[in-house]
Amino acid sequence: MPDPIPQNASFAANQRLVLAVPKGRILSELQPLLERAGLTPEPAFNDKHSRQLRFETANPTVEIIRVRSFDVATFVAFGAAHLGVAGNDVLMEFDYPEVYAPVDLGIGRCRLVVAEPRSLRESDDPTRWSHIRVATKYPEITRRHFAARGVQAESIKLNGAMELAPNLGLCRRMVDLVSTGATLKANDLVEVEEIAKVTSRLIVNRTALKTRADELNHWVDCFREIADAA
Repeated sequence: MPDPIPQNASFAANQRLVLAVPKGRILSELQPLLERAGLTPEPAFNDKHSRQLRFETANPTVEIIRVRSFDVATFVAFGAAHLGVAGNDVLMEFDYPEVYAPVDLGIGRCRLVVAEPRSLRESDDPTRWSHIRVATKYPEITRRHFAARGVQAESIKLNGAMELAPNLGLCRRMVDLVSTGATLKANDLVEVEEIAKVTSRLIVNRTALKTRADELNHWVDCFREIADAA
């Protein structure tokens, strides 16, 4: 474990570091890392009925906020949180210059893929696409991915139930995260191509890293050692 944070660091109540973490599936994988870092959240953090979003941790110098996965990078980019945990899918979509991602935590592994109905795949030739309509919550990634191939992609923004779109005629294809592929199979969809492999990263606000370098570098080193040891 890295050396303790220097004794002269300022830890007044209104100057505690804020760590933003995502709700949902990644959280269960993240919690053992938080515990190894000495940042075990207060019991209310695991209360499924609690509406609380801000939590104390075992370390009085750091508190945790729990937000939607897509919002973690925004909280960090605009300085509402000093650190966060976000998938590189989110970082690719928003591309905030103020967000630095120094550590791949190796959790939340999945892939961002293009998928379409099995019946369409049998006769489809992706190399001949020139214009496609895609259901996704990643319009920027989708646009950039297909533009690099000379394909014009029209994105229909959805935040969930992506698998319904091709089968109900909203569009013919979708771009979304895939883990085991079970959801695609259950909806008679097949993967066409992979856009990116996705894992969760420790992210830091660049300005905070300059103004509170000792504290934040301590946590970067701490999480890097934990990730390397996994």
